[in-house]
Amino acid sequence: MDLGINGKWALVCGASKGLGFGCAEALVREGVHVLIVARGAEALQAASATLLTDTARPAGTEVLHVAADITTPEGRAAVFAVRKDFDIVITNAGGPPPGDFRDWERDTWIKALDANMLTPIELIKATVDGMAERGFGRIINITSGAVKAPIDILGLSNGARSGLTGFVAGVARSKIAGQGVTINSLLPGAFDTDRLKVTMAGAAKKTGQTVEVLADARRKTIPAKRFGTPQEFGAICAFLCSQHASYITGQNVLADGGSYPGTF
Repeated sequence: MDLGINGKWALVCGASKGLGFGCAEALVREGVHVLIVARGAEALQAASATLLTDTARPAGTEVLHVAADITTPEGRAAVFAVRKDFDIVITNAGGPPPGDFRDWERDTWIKALDANMLTPIELIKATVDGMAERGFGRIINITSGAVKAPIDILGLSNGARSGLTGFVAGVARSKIAGQGVTINSLLPGAFDTDRLKVTMAGAAKKTGQTVEVLADARRKTIPAKRFGTPQEFGAICAFLCSQHASYITGQNVLADGGSYPGTF
């Protein structure tokens, strides 16, 4: 299927690895020029090189990269200094740490809100009007399955990402919906990423069980009986960015192998 986005420009955040890289890879293979952003310069350079040497990348598809912290004003300024206008924006930042809400001070909350709510809003604010003027725009926020099924120890993420979800629900249905711009969120469950491996390693240290035992137990709780891959997450993202998804906006698309037990 031709997604109809060849030649568009995309900003993909947190794209040096994991789900962000999966999205960038899928877009590049559709002929979308990408500017990828992440904090780690070495990993980002490697990701850029991988995308540029991908044999599925159409000739002439550009890959730029900026090593910056997108959650800071300085980081966003560095990105927009390279390119101002984007047709596609994928917002993505690492989730805040787990813990007991009794232990979190105001600064901890502000940091979580900056990364997982306010930064996506700033990126939307900086790009959405240009998209509307050109008559095409796709904004995808990578959030979390915890938005639909909150996890008690992830209160920082639950709060910040749910705040973003509420904001998007309103702005996605504003006049931009009639100007060719869609805003949706992708809610990942358990995907085979470094973040999942770190979480498993922490749980193993705490419980005394091996990572392999814990990972196997986690897979058994997922109806699909496996973890997702960044590549299939990227494919979902690319479709939501396509011309074919122009009638989908303001939605929260859950990709969790069937783990969420609800109907809605």
